[in-house]
Amino acid sequence: MPRILCIDYGLKRTGLAVTDPLQIIATGLTTVESPKLIAFLKDYFKKEEVELILIGEPTNWDDSDTHATPLVRAMIVRLKKEFPGIPLKTVDERNTSKMASRAMIDMGLSRKKRRNKGLVDEIAATIMLQEWLTRTVRE
Repeated sequence: MPRILCIDYGLKRTGLAVTDPLQIIATGLTTVESPKLIAFLKDYFKKEEVELILIGEPTNWDDSDTHATPLVRAMIVRLKKEFPGIPLKTVDERNTSKMASRAMIDMGLSRKKRRNKGLVDEIAATIMLQEWLTRTVRE
């Protein structure tokens, strides 16, 4: 069964998470420099079958755009152009970075490791993907 990939896109870094082949559990994949994202995905898609891409859509609590929303929308257009055969959906990314930071504390990671912004992005992508999986199963 193909995987589902989730993207927490940012100006500098992008966190990635994927499901297991049975699409039950979300796992952090890696963090890549955002300018290298497309090249990374092209390589990854050669090795792994992915049936859906999820990307976090940044919005404020009142559903207005954030400073990052236009950046993400531009990447959505590029992803659809580069990978037309893979459906893409947006997911709500509100609060996922805070949840990721909290999860790192709960895991007992040192302050030094918690300052690793790339790890925060990867965990945020994992949280978005796991929440999507949980909601999808219930529907």
